[in-house]
Amino acid sequence: MEMLLWVLGVLLLLFSSLDVWYFVRAAVTVVRAWFQKPVWDVLGEQSVSGRVLLHDIDLGHMNNARFLRECDFARFSLYSRNGVFKACRALRATMVVGATTIRLRRALCLGEAFELRTRIVVWDEKAFYLEQRFVSCRDGLVAAVMLCKQNVVRSSPDKILQFLCKRKVECPDYPEDLQHWISFISASSQALRAQSGLEDKTGAQEDKEK
Repeated sequence: MEMLLWVLGVLLLLFSSLDVWYFVRAAVTVVRAWFQKPVWDVLGEQSVSGRVLLHDIDLGHMNNARFLRECDFARFSLYSRNGVFKACRALRATMVVGATTIRLRRALCLGEAFELRTRIVVWDEKAFYLEQRFVSCRDGLVAAVMLCKQNVVRSSPDKILQFLCKRKVECPDYPEDLQHWISFISASSQALRAQSGLEDKTGAQEDKEK
């Protein structure tokens, strides 16, 4: 009985201080990806299935924050299957999200099934740029589109792709909408540095370390 109380106390402490289910699901997502077919095309699109459940909703449809959460897990699955996580471990690199933007086109309602399609679109010297689309299984409508800047720390996208493909990989052309978004990120960064009284060199170093 005393041992059971200790276990319950530890669980209560964990669930009250950490988002335990996030870490559990992230681990399950990565482990599941290990047993799925690899995605040999690093730039290929990967689709994962989902459904709007009770803990996802507010006022009967998916909460805005849940869209971003689902995108996290879809990226974990993509990087596990296409080898990017493997390359990061080999190169002692890590990745962090540098920016995201999402356009919500229509609600996903309780019980509605959807596909979340994720792909690497382009990259530069320090980050991958991804597109993630929520496609309703009911009518095929794209319910939401997210763009994500994934910064690579202690390495570069070029080195990761060369590690995986054993050759230099040419970056595709930048789509127009993505160019506008990247320009917005750059302008925002410059404005914030100016407001903080930081020199461009300092700001560039900050961006490099992300």
